Amino acid sequence: MTDRLGLSADEVLTTTRSVRKRLDLTRPVPRDVLVECIEIAHQSPTGSNSQRWRWMIIEEADKRQAIADIYKRNFDAYAGGNEFEPGSQQDRVHQSAIHLAENLAQVPIHVIPLLADRMDEGTPSSRQASRWGGILPAVWSFMLALRERSLGSAWTTLHLQNEREVAELLGIPYDDYSQAGLFPVAYTIGTDFKLAKRPPAEEYIRWNEWS
Repeated sequence: MTDRLGLSADEVLTTTRSVRKRLDLTRPVPRDVLVECIEIAHQSPTGSNSQRWRWMIIEEADKRQAIADIYKRNFDAYAGGNEFEPGSQQDRVHQSAIHLAENLAQVPIHVIPLLADRMDEGTPSSRQASRWGGILPAVWSFMLALRERSLGSAWTTLHLQNEREVAELLGIPYDDYSQAGLFPVAYTIGTDFKLAKRPPAEEYIRWNEWS
């Protein structure tokens, strides 16, 4: 087992952040660490005990660059004109997102989790809930395992506007697999991540009926 931070379960759950600016672009990530995190992810619950997931890990610089180019193009169209009050929470998040878009190709590892099913607009919501409900806990477990090992990531989806193009780039059978996101993975610069500011949970809870 690789070196770990020794955090409690609550600490891992509450301090696993979307990491963008604090990804170390210079430190390589060993394959065995990634495999270890995926082994942990595979212990997550999955409907019918089916494990309908695959993991595409991209190390090669030219492929990371091609994916980053797609991501940056979509990011510019999505958020390029946004402006927020300097120093505000929205502005900090926006600047962090810009940083990732501009440096994505330099992040040493890209991970694309795959669902072994083609999901599209015509897929019944019940089937979508079942399928996504199988892979998303695994992805979150992967991120938690990264955190415990001094690595970080961010859950991004902008490249999915060009999912088929990315599938062709990586040789993914498009008709058989749906991409669940793109996760840039690297060691973090420091490990002192804190709880996020969130409204009290009670504001989001309804008891027995909607009122």
